[in-house]
Amino acid sequence: MTKAELRAWASQRRREVPDASSALTAHLADWLEASGARTVLAYRALPSEPDVSELSSAFELLTTRTIWAPRRALTVHVWSSATERDRFGILQPPLGTPDLPKSAADVVLVPGLAFDRRGGRLGTGGGFYDRLLAGWDVPTVGVTWTELLVDEVPLEPHDVRVRFVATQDGVFDCERAFARVVC
Repeated sequence: MTKAELRAWASQRRREVPDASSALTAHLADWLEASGARTVLAYRALPSEPDVSELSSAFELLTTRTIWAPRRALTVHVWSSATERDRFGILQPPLGTPDLPKSAADVVLVPGLAFDRRGGRLGTGGGFYDRLLAGWDVPTVGVTWTELLVDEVPLEPHDVRVRFVATQDGVFDCERAFARVVC
């Protein structure tokens, strides 16, 4: 299956999956606590994505803002209730919110349309997270529904794998044969 075909399938499938954000977030919270993480770079969920905002009650959350020019990038900011929508309707910190260094995050939660058990991630095609994560030695957790785990995500040289995948069924280590690390 090509990336385009997989994106079409995953987009449709994601809309059909019942929301299990509370179960997924509970597994993530257990894993984050066990790993000693305190500051977590999270994302603002789109309507059919797992919502990780409940983590804000136990961890300091950071989030991203999309920069379109001069080059496409994500910048890191403190998670706040003050938000605005970008051109695709994604909530993000308002323009002028101070940037933070990437190193402020202990862990990065990465959204995606689909993941495989080796940490391959299918995003929406903009490459924003691949650029953010390139060369950054930080634990990365792909966040998805169990129903969106696939046999293989076709990867290109610039695609960055995640180390862990979190679903409503637990957190799994992609470098240890997809072994469950949190029940």
